[in-house]
Amino acid sequence: MGKTAIRDHEPELWAHIGAWLRRLSPILAVGCLLLLWQFISERELISHILVPPPSAVYLAFVEALGDGRLPKHALVTLEEMLYGLLMGVGIGLAVGYAIAKLPLLEYILAPIIVGFQSTPIVAYAPLLVIWFGSGPTSKVVTTAVIVFFPSLVNTIVGIRGVSPNLRDMMRSLKAGRWQMFRHLEAPSALPVILAGLKTSTTLAVIGAVVGEFVSQGSGLGYLVTSARNLYDTPLVIVAVLTMTSISLSLYGLVSLVEWRFLVWQRRSNL
Repeated sequence: MGKTAIRDHEPELWAHIGAWLRRLSPILAVGCLLLLWQFISERELISHILVPPPSAVYLAFVEALGDGRLPKHALVTLEEMLYGLLMGVGIGLAVGYAIAKLPLLEYILAPIIVGFQSTPIVAYAPLLVIWFGSGPTSKVVTTAVIVFFPSLVNTIVGIRGVSPNLRDMMRSLKAGRWQMFRHLEAPSALPVILAGLKTSTTLAVIGAVVGEFVSQGSGLGYLVTSARNLYDTPLVIVAVLTMTSISLSLYGLVSLVEWRFLVWQRRSNL
């Protein structure tokens, strides 16, 4: 009798174990990567100048944190990212909505936007420095430019993806433009727009750092450049990991917002 009960609960048990393994998989993957990194450094399979041991990276992190260099440059990059993200996403939402509602505008602006976006950011970043100076403004604009396109495209797709039947129903109820936007277009397009915002947050660090590479002075891009010139590989890795942490944190924040505002979508899928 007992064995039968255990067999009946086996599928549920394995499903529970599988759920925990999925949750722990990112930590396990990072742990395996660290073990491989430590193995390579201990065996000296690659020169420590190219791949320093984890202990050297940790010491560089402690030193940069203790003398204030890392917080200082990280805050500069984070500020540039946030301002650039706000500017680029805001303009992308506005222009994307206008294009979605006015198809003629797409024919006018599409060649310019696509041509500008298809050019690598490093190609015209020096121009932005010339136009906006070597201060933080050029980095903010560089970030805004690189996050603009995902926000634009996802806004267009989201607004145009609204069901025509629902539009007709809203019109039959004498809904105005604001009511149409608030009660139909915005909720329907929100999942797609938030997906674009996730992409934009991961690209924001690229824009800020590219701007710092071109116009040095402060920021994590400047820290990477100065450490590279001194062949301080551990400090370069510390700066890169800090960029990754900032990007992942912003991505997680957007995911939290998505989870909070799309409760209705999860319930409808149940």
